[in-house]
This record gives sequence, C-alpha cells and structure tokens, in this order.
Amino acid sequence: MEATPRKRLTVSIPEYAMNDLRKEAELTGWSLSALAGEYILDAMYHEPNEETKAAIEEARSGVDMEEVDMSSFENFKKSLGL
Repeated sequence: MEATPRKRLTVSIPEYAMNDLRKEAELTGWSLSALAGEYILDAMYHEPNEETKAAIEEARSGVDMEEVDMSSFENFKKSLGL
C-alpha cells in the first residue's frame, strides 16, 4: 500500500495546546506531526450523524424555537424551565 503524499504545514498554537498535544502523542505512540494532522483532517472532513444533522437543520430553520429571556439570570433560568 502506497503512502498518501504529504505537504508540510507550520502552525502556531497556544503553549497549553502544544503541551496537551505532546502528552496525547506520547500516550498514543503517534508522532506529534501525525497526531496534529489527524486532528486537522478530522475537523475538516468529519460528518455528523443523522440525529445531529437533523438538530442542526431544526436550529437553522427556526421552527419550534423558544424565546430565552436574558434580561437577568433568574429570568434566564425560568425561560429554560429551571
């Protein structure tokens, strides 16, 4: 099986994210570069499941959307039924 050709990309991320990425790479046995690449590809090409797609479409359509009262925290909780 032939490897997919790769192109180099340099990115800057916050130090805390780099530390977390390094830890994850160590735990999984992946290289830092390979793990970062997988995360980028997943973010770009991940397709949500059918239930999530339906929820996104419902939210975009505005159907059955309830008003949320943001005038105060108490009113906010009440409008959520809390």
